[in-house]
Amino acid sequence: MKNILSISSIIFALLLISCNEDNEERVYNPTPYELEIPEVFQNRIIAPLIPSDNTLTVEGIALGKKLFYDPMLSANGTQSCSSCHKLENSFTDTNRFSIGIDGEAGTRNAMPIFNLAWNFNETFFWDGRAVSLENQAEEPVTNPIEMHNTWKAAINSLQQDDNYPDLFFDAFGTSQISMELVTKAISQFERTIISANSKFDQAILGNASLSPSEVSGYEIFMAEDKGDCFHCHGSINNPLWTDNLFNNNGIDSVFTDIGLEKTTGNTYDRGKFKTPSLRNLKFTAPYMHDGRFNTIEEVIDHYSEGLKFSSTIDPLMKSAYKGGVHLTDEEKSDLKAFLLTLSDDSFIINQSFYEN
Repeated sequence: MKNILSISSIIFALLLISCNEDNEERVYNPTPYELEIPEVFQNRIIAPLIPSDNTLTVEGIALGKKLFYDPMLSANGTQSCSSCHKLENSFTDTNRFSIGIDGEAGTRNAMPIFNLAWNFNETFFWDGRAVSLENQAEEPVTNPIEMHNTWKAAINSLQQDDNYPDLFFDAFGTSQISMELVTKAISQFERTIISANSKFDQAILGNASLSPSEVSGYEIFMAEDKGDCFHCHGSINNPLWTDNLFNNNGIDSVFTDIGLEKTTGNTYDRGKFKTPSLRNLKFTAPYMHDGRFNTIEEVIDHYSEGLKFSSTIDPLMKSAYKGGVHLTDEEKSDLKAFLLTLSDDSFIINQSFYEN
């Protein structure tokens, strides 16, 4: 009996030594990643916002991309982040409302994903209910209309996978997976998704020329007595083409979706929604928070003749009292021509954003 115990003790000791040797071989040494700032952004907007507790690393970004495309996060293993945020559509959905794992449709249009590292007010979703990019990544997993999972179940699936524990160690120095680390990894990947190579970008840099119609469209965009678009969407000096704030743009006079008010509880915020970027409109239809418009023409018609006055309409919407800015057909055509110059064809085929 004593010999059996002695042999068992030796075997246990050898296994322990082996495990310790394996742990000693695993060294946490992440590779820092420096975000490349597009030339057109330089000297026009400040540096990107990278949280000090989630700095970018090659390993973290790679892990985040893998998670972004992995349906393992959903309850039945059929839906990933990329299911509703498709690269070919500038990381948005061509459906008016995305369909979740149970076949149920949401109530808002999926927002595109790009240039999120420059969202300086750190509010996300159409109603601003997420207060950081990491916080934003939490909700889809547990949303009953989307992935309809629990974080406990999602983490368990990842923990039992043959590869994920090692990938998390490489990215964060621990093989113990948590919701916080999952959302940090996804956020790292999303901060690298940058779009800054449109025709208009190239024109700013002196590498392309705009047509007379496109130049006219920009002038209409900037004119307060014409398109009057720049107050919320910026100008040549704001290459994000959004103020990242929340506005009531005259979409309705009575609101079934109260927008920002649902987050703040302030009735003054009724009907206010996050201003989306005008980049990549070529790929992101349908438009508005509820995807009600299928074409750019319909959007322009809304601002031209379709504005609806309400008590919380943005004061800058000065033409709301007369229903819109009333553009001519030629002005509408020119404005559309300019808006299309903000679309980045290279973005939707960028190999670094493809699934591994």
